[in-house]
Amino acid sequence: MQCKIFAPFAAWALIVAAPPSLADPANDIRTRFEQWTDDFNQGQADRVCDLFSREAISNYRGQPERTYEEICALVQDSLSDPARTYHYQLDIREIIVEGELAVVRLAWTLFIAPLNVTSVEFGMDILRREADGQWRVIRYLAHEEPQ
Repeated sequence: MQCKIFAPFAAWALIVAAPPSLADPANDIRTRFEQWTDDFNQGQADRVCDLFSREAISNYRGQPERTYEEICALVQDSLSDPARTYHYQLDIREIIVEGELAVVRLAWTLFIAPLNVTSVEFGMDILRREADGQWRVIRYLAHEEPQ
């Protein structure tokens, strides 16, 4: 006995059963940023570079352009600083996904102790889904909130 599946139902079943990376890339991206925030705040220096593509370039107002290696070193150095503790709070304002590229408009609030400094940084990150299926930042632009 041969079992036939109604074609529209089969197509619907494939969409519903699709892994999250195929079903909702915006949710995957949000999850990546939330995981990065948790990793950073928990001092997981070995994990924080994974959000960035090896081709990443950053532009932060008033600072020199940085490559992946420079971004990674800066983040890891911050986490290993015994004199200060850094804590980020994430505020994703918008995620736009078009094919294998995405744009995330966001704001980071950075708390630095014991200096009691709070900095709000607005930015726009461009991500690409890479060969391993992970979304990674390939470019970002950021600036501090005016004082």
